[in-house]
Amino acid sequence: MRRTFFAILLAFTAWPALAQTTAPAQGKQDKEISASDDPTAATSESKAVPLGEIRRFVTTYEAVKNAYVEPKTDTQLMHSAVRGLLLDLDPHSVYFDHDDAERFDEDAEGQYEGLGIQVQQQPNATLRIVAPMDGSPAQKSGLKSGDIITAIDGKPVDRDNGNRQLRGKAGTPVRLTIRRKGVAKAFDVKVVRAKIVVPSVETKMLEPGFATVRVSGFQANTAVEFEQAITRLEQQSGGKLRGLIIDLRSNPGGLLNAAVQMADDVVDSGTIVSTRGRQKEGDTVYTAKPGDLLDGAPIVVLVDAGSASASEVLAGALKDLKRARIVGSRTFGKGSVQSLLPLDNGDAVKLTTARYYTPSGKSIQGVGIKPDVIVRADGKQASAGDYRESALPGHLRGDDEGAPGDDDTGGEVLDGQAPLNAALVELKRMAGVTAPAPHAAAPAAKRKPQ
Repeated sequence: MRRTFFAILLAFTAWPALAQTTAPAQGKQDKEISASDDPTAATSESKAVPLGEIRRFVTTYEAVKNAYVEPKTDTQLMHSAVRGLLLDLDPHSVYFDHDDAERFDEDAEGQYEGLGIQVQQQPNATLRIVAPMDGSPAQKSGLKSGDIITAIDGKPVDRDNGNRQLRGKAGTPVRLTIRRKGVAKAFDVKVVRAKIVVPSVETKMLEPGFATVRVSGFQANTAVEFEQAITRLEQQSGGKLRGLIIDLRSNPGGLLNAAVQMADDVVDSGTIVSTRGRQKEGDTVYTAKPGDLLDGAPIVVLVDAGSASASEVLAGALKDLKRARIVGSRTFGKGSVQSLLPLDNGDAVKLTTARYYTPSGKSIQGVGIKPDVIVRADGKQASAGDYRESALPGHLRGDDEGAPGDDDTGGEVLDGQAPLNAALVELKRMAGVTAPAPHAAAPAAKRKPQ
């Protein structure tokens, strides 16, 4: 069900990032997030639009409606007008039509109704199956990676929105026409849709006592998944972890309260993050409550150029509160907060309404977070590149953007095992383990003085 309130979200892409805030996930019962997540909650004094501006708009509107080479309906023109209103604000203020707004909600919730299948739209109006999720209806029906979907319920795949055709109410069937390598003829597969829960947290024990938690995005249940992951890892370690890596590489962000709750899970006190916008009555400060799931065990946060927004909230909080060391590459630098306003026709407006600040009071907008231990993807200096907030056309200028110490270079995307190895080396050093990690050589790393 679509929500009818403003909600905070943090994500560095306009689409398909993550969606609006839901009620705070219930993890540690003594740690609750403030009931108001909305920096725009306060009522502002309305100001009349100048009559001259209204006249110019109406004149232009009527000219387009009456004289444009092809006819346009009032609905089309008004949608275009609203999109234009948002277009020149910043890269993250956008208008969603009904389908995009629903998809936005689904991504935030971390669940949807469908087949549990990852597909890739092909140029020839087919869908290639990348992978079915474990235990999903798609997997149970025998679908495999590499299969090609050529038709859905006997109709050709929509060239622009084929993935949407696979979605539908749980319990409803869908018939897929499949072409499979090694099979001479195409064949049909009947799959019954179900509610699909997309996990955002994965775990791995690296060495006895040392583990990593990979967070791919901040969804409604991410904090609960994180808490459950810590419990499992501690059981595997005989009751207590010696150290943890929180892997946020290429995590685009998501829900603010999920990042706040994760930080709250591992810190005892202090400000986690604050938001400030034009509506001062809605400015919010999020603070930690007593309780540390790791009982003070060292933490390393692994980041790269794709770590943005809510990822930067978590990394910035743990860095400023001296609860973790940051390893990797400079982060994306998205320090703005978006509020989602559902409209009565099912569409929605995502509007930038505030900036967020780390516990030390710094804004990372346009600047990003510089790691304590810098890891290079190939041993070379990172180039300026375009993979950063400050390279986006029309971005909000950050408080510290261009200030002394801002070298205006973007970070790097750090794929593979080597950056994780470098993070493990730093984690073991923090835990007092001096022996080198028995892994493949890590990329060149440079540690800043503590």
